[in-house]
Amino acid sequence: MARKDPYRNFRFRVEIDGINQAAFADAVIPDSTTAPIDYREGTDPVHNRKLSGQTTYGNVTLKWGLTDSMDLYNWRKQVIDKGAQDNRKNLSLVLIDEAGDDKARWNIMEAWPTKYDSSDLSAKGAEVLIESLDLVCEEVVRVQ
Repeated sequence: MARKDPYRNFRFRVEIDGINQAAFADAVIPDSTTAPIDYREGTDPVHNRKLSGQTTYGNVTLKWGLTDSMDLYNWRKQVIDKGAQDNRKNLSLVLIDEAGDDKARWNIMEAWPTKYDSSDLSAKGAEVLIESLDLVCEEVVRVQ
């Protein structure tokens, strides 16, 4: 039987409805958590049952080197100016193997930017200026 090595995390693509961004340095895949609910039947005074409650999803965090593109910042500005209702987008995080083939895909639904941040300016530095965007979402599904 052939050995199957795990995929590396450094080759990926981010697809966002209507936004073309050349490259990202980091993309955080959100976690999902289903809250346990304790339930005790009246006839059983000792044992609790564990029922499943509401499922919540963590934030997506995207980081990229600053370029002339204003697309992601403008999306954040639209949320500030008009609210999230009409500014939600679907996106996908796609893992790519060494041969360039898509190997895993996480679809993220109804996302909108909740926080924008940029690294500090420094006359003493030579680092790339990094922008980051935190997105909240309503659902995350791994489809591949």
